[in-house]
Parts: sequence; structure tokens; C-alpha cells
Amino acid sequence: MSGLPHLPHALVTGGGRGIGRAIAASLVGAGATVTVLGRNAAVLEEAVNAGAAHFAAVADVSNEASLKAAIAGASARKPIDILIANAGSAESAPFAKSDAALFARMMEVNFMGVVHAVQAVLPGMKDRPYGRIVAVASTAGLKGYAYVSAYAAAKHAVVGLVRSLALEMAGSNVTVNAVCPGFTDTDLVATSIENIMKKTGRTREQAIAELAKHNPQGRLITPQEVANAVLWLCGEGASAITGQAIAVAGGEV
Repeated sequence: MSGLPHLPHALVTGGGRGIGRAIAASLVGAGATVTVLGRNAAVLEEAVNAGAAHFAAVADVSNEASLKAAIAGASARKPIDILIANAGSAESAPFAKSDAALFARMMEVNFMGVVHAVQAVLPGMKDRPYGRIVAVASTAGLKGYAYVSAYAAAKHAVVGLVRSLALEMAGSNVTVNAVCPGFTDTDLVATSIENIMKKTGRTREQAIAELAKHNPQGRLITPQEVANAVLWLCGEGASAITGQAIAVAGGEV
């Protein structure tokens, strides 16, 4: 695997836990200076204290002003070379019960959160000799799932953004890609497991099996497996990889 250029500054949204934290820690291990951004200051500081990041910035990605102010502060410390737009949330409901507010919440966090972050870093990044933007989307950005139409619509929008922006940036040193994890062993999926148990009366093991059955390998993905794909995309050897939506899903898509 080709490594990172000398000491880039990486910003990871939703970097305090789960996939985001695994990505942040992997980037630290590869020599990057890493700022993790999220809503929970205590969770972010714990990640810093554990060595999974160097700095923390508190912001809600769905709040454009808050996010851009936090990113400006991080950029003032050191220009941002890598953006990992990872923050997201999922809510499930039948389409008939998915009101406009649910669709708006899913779009604001999962799609507009990516838009706001990219708009904040791109002006400085495209003038530098190296830049990487990686959005953490989902297999729900590549296929449909029942009962998560709003979430899937938002993640499809992220993939569309990545493919279009990559073409605009093709003449620069910035690449734009997405990784699309399947069901991953994180707090977000733990919530889905609890919902399945509550609504169906299944045991925890049965609920996990219900999610794992989507993966031909018959298991949940690990956060580190997603981080490995992201780290490769951030390396100098992936300079020709742009506009891609890479599934990390055991062959599901």
C-alpha cells in the first residue's frame, strides 16, 4: 500500500466512535495529523486521549454555520489535506409513515452534512499539491432496503455528489470517492438491532443474524475493514482513483 504524503492534516466528521474513530486511528498510524469532529465533546476528547486523534472540534454537521466555523478553526491550525465525511444517522420507518420531517432529517445529516463539509475545505484543498475527499456512504447508496427509504435516498444523493464532484476536480490534485459499508458492527447498527428486537420479539442473536444475512459472508463488517479501504484511497498510490463508490460489504453489491 502506498503511504500518505508527508504529515497531511485529516479531518474526520463523526470521528469520535465507530467507523469514524477507526478511520481516525488508522490515519494517525499512517502519519497524519488528525482532527475529529462531532457533537459530543466528551467522546471526542476520549478519542484524543486514547491516541486515535490529535485534536477535537465540536460541531453538528447539519448546522452549516457551526460546521464551517469548526472547520475554519481546524484549518487555521494546519491546512486540511484530507476530509473524511463520515458523520451520519439512520432512522427506519415504512414509507407510508415517513413524513417530510423524517426525509429532511436524513438529508440534512447524511447528505447536506457532506455538502457543508466539502464546501468548507475545498477552496483551500484544491490549491494544494494533494487532496483527498472520502465520503462514508453505505450500501444503501448503491441499492434499496425496505423501511429506510429516506436514509437510502440521502445516501444515494451522497454517491451522486461524489461522482459529479470528482469530474469537476479531475483537473486538480483532489480525488473524490465514497466507501459504502454494509451493516457494520457499530453503535448505529446496535440501534437497529435494538429496534428489531423491540418490534419483532427476536433475540439479539436473531436480530444480528437478520442484518448479517445481507452479507454473503454471513457476518457484520468491522469498522477497521472500512478504515482500511479509506486509508488506501488517501494514499499517494490511489491518485487515479476518483468518482468511485467502493462497497465494503462482503460481496453484497
